[in-house]
Amino acid sequence: MSNALVTEKKLSNFINGEWVSAQQDHFAPVVNPANGEKLIDVPLSSQEDVNQAVKAAKKAQKEWALVPAPQRAEVLYRVGYIMKERKEHLSQILTMENGKVIEEARGEVQEGIDMAFYMAGEGRRLFGHTTPAELKDKFAMSQRAPVGVVGIITPWNFPIAIATWKSFPAIVAGNAVIWKPATETPMMAYEMAKIFVEAGLPNGVVNVVFGSGSEVGDAMVEHSDIRVISFTGSNETGRTIAGKCGQLLKKVSLEMGGKNAVIVMDDANLDLAVQGIIWSAYGTSGQRCTACSRVIVHESVKEQLEERLLAEIDHLTIGDGLDEQNKVGPIINEAGLRKIEKYVQIGQEEGARLLAGGNALNEGDLNKGYYFAPTLFTDVKPDMRIAKEEIFGPVLSIIPVKDLDEAIEVNNDVAFGLSSSIFTQDINKVFKAQRDLDTGIVYVNAGTTGAEIHLPFGGTKGTGNGHRDSGQAALDVFTEWKAVYVDFSGKLQRAQIDVE
Repeated sequence: MSNALVTEKKLSNFINGEWVSAQQDHFAPVVNPANGEKLIDVPLSSQEDVNQAVKAAKKAQKEWALVPAPQRAEVLYRVGYIMKERKEHLSQILTMENGKVIEEARGEVQEGIDMAFYMAGEGRRLFGHTTPAELKDKFAMSQRAPVGVVGIITPWNFPIAIATWKSFPAIVAGNAVIWKPATETPMMAYEMAKIFVEAGLPNGVVNVVFGSGSEVGDAMVEHSDIRVISFTGSNETGRTIAGKCGQLLKKVSLEMGGKNAVIVMDDANLDLAVQGIIWSAYGTSGQRCTACSRVIVHESVKEQLEERLLAEIDHLTIGDGLDEQNKVGPIINEAGLRKIEKYVQIGQEEGARLLAGGNALNEGDLNKGYYFAPTLFTDVKPDMRIAKEEIFGPVLSIIPVKDLDEAIEVNNDVAFGLSSSIFTQDINKVFKAQRDLDTGIVYVNAGTTGAEIHLPFGGTKGTGNGHRDSGQAALDVFTEWKAVYVDFSGKLQRAQIDVE
């Protein structure tokens, strides 16, 4: 598949159901990381564009909130069906702008399809609660109400899945959305905007404003009419957003980094563990917030595990993700490549032993893209930087431990708390691990990736601020609880005071 899939030369913002040129004539190139070819130009919008989008969203939201939730859900069902019909088309474009191999791209698009159908189902739920009132002839209940205009800021590594985690619950709950996608992967937002139109979403309910975080992102965070910011990205940016939103008393949902570990105990099925580790560490070239970057292994099986991992690494095929034979694609850009190289150097300087990889790949067909060899360190100590800091690349560190208690301690002794995994055949260890591992997601006899859309996604500590994407919990981000009391006694009743 070639760049023929890309029919536009320049993108425009999507505001109030129309494609609108940005106020300033500034653009950035969108580059295919597999071969360095320019795909399209993306506008670098300004605060004026955000203001225009918010004005449209604010007006549209008032009408959208009055549409019965089951009818709002019908739009999401249609979105899901259109995405299903275009799954391959969307997957090909995703691979071109993001680089991930095509089977992963198909999986990501499927995740968006699943999210559409799941959240459409919530249109007939959106449950509140009824509860007995403490006074006679009085009725008490709670219900969900939309927040209003919400802002979502999404990353390049999952340009469609994460956007659907955020936008679909916001839509079904009766909100309007301002979406700032990553400038590296804007074409998925372009494709989704077209799908929203075809599905019959009213104009202004979803608006897409392209641009940088420092310009468009900041304008969204600081806009008084955007009442929620849902952000996925770096810890540093998330902290800044949280600070600004706190000053403005604005609700904020953060999903940030991870330093995820697979624990391999001495009774583990090593063949299964190796499969889980390889997929979690090198799938998406390690560019997942849930990627496995640490293997915490019982010292008695460390050498066996290393041998099997090295054998599997040798069989990994690396190259353009559109080639069905390749299992590892490129890094998103040169800056990402340089960061990984820096961490490999840091690991070697710290005394970790490099078993495989450690270098950029630029020979033959790989010389025009941004590729990094699947990398494996061993004899890594828990306090080394490569064992503590998020690298966001195909770099894996092996840390030996004596028992499960030490494994759990090492797992938890990092700033992040997104995903963890344990391979063992001992049910007692399973239950101890799932209780004591300090992460928002725990896998047993599976890798650290593979979250399903009907469960909450997010983590503890530096990974987030308590909210969750996906699942029913996502509705909490985009709704407010309203308590309603109906007194049909015909007289003034004073709660607590008039209770005998």
